[in-house]
Amino acid sequence: MASIQDIEANLLEEFNFCEDWQEKFELLIELGMDLEPLSAEYKTEEKRIIGCQSNVWLHADYQADTHTMVYIADSEAMIVKGLASLLISFYANQSPEDILKTEISFFKQIGLDQHLSSTRANGLSAMLGKMKLYASQHIKTA
Repeated sequence: MASIQDIEANLLEEFNFCEDWQEKFELLIELGMDLEPLSAEYKTEEKRIIGCQSNVWLHADYQADTHTMVYIADSEAMIVKGLASLLISFYANQSPEDILKTEISFFKQIGLDQHLSSTRANGLSAMLGKMKLYASQHIKTA
């Protein structure tokens, strides 16, 4: 399994290949379209991310046999769905410890933090916080 840093480096390369922000947003939308639709059983108020402009649902499962997290998400807004897809790319199949100790600088490095509305930036932060919260519930103690 690739490390979070390796995944971040690969995605940085892919986004830096885009010539302008229109292409970057198109790539972000494409990534969101690759997410599998979320089952209605997970589109509950409990799974909804508070703080997002549009509805976003996030579900996490802990895989005890591999000590990794699995995340699935969906949104009604394509850009937000793309943001969720990016976060899932970073954290899917990673250990809870790695998720909690790794800070992602990807969004700042590609300048996305400068191009997101404040409500989308708040939603991104809320999704990230919820993913880390789920991971924190599965830390192994010695």
